[in-house]
Amino acid sequence: MTKRQKRMVAVVLLLVGLSVAAVLGFTAFSKNMMYFQTPSDIAAGKLPQGARIRLGGLVEKGSVQRGDGLLVNFSVADCEARLPVRYEGILPDLFREGQGIVATGHMDGKTFVADEVLAKHDENYMPPELAEKLVTPDGKHSCEQFKSMEGKA
Repeated sequence: MTKRQKRMVAVVLLLVGLSVAAVLGFTAFSKNMMYFQTPSDIAAGKLPQGARIRLGGLVEKGSVQRGDGLLVNFSVADCEARLPVRYEGILPDLFREGQGIVATGHMDGKTFVADEVLAKHDENYMPPELAEKLVTPDGKHSCEQFKSMEGKA
């Protein structure tokens, strides 16, 4: 083999190696990615079964029920839907009814089973999709419309 052929083989092997590394990296990244979902997204069936997700919304007023030990059941709501959540663990200090949260976990039937619950400081910090749903017709930001979702399923 000439010097030029050896260089071409080395370049081809380098490109093949980089391509394999990129494919493996993107595959691992996509498998570990968790998407943010709202209760409306889940109610619409936009969730692959068994997927780990982040659920965001406001804790519905009157929905917090404490069970044995550290078990807590509550509902997370947005403007259009609510979703029952089950969590076993220590809740953050900022967790309360009407407060925005982000929970990480998976769906178990019609109940979201949370592994981790993060309470947001206030309703001003939220994903753009959820914030858009909170704008009133006069252009102001209001969370009152779904702090109490009585009568909605």
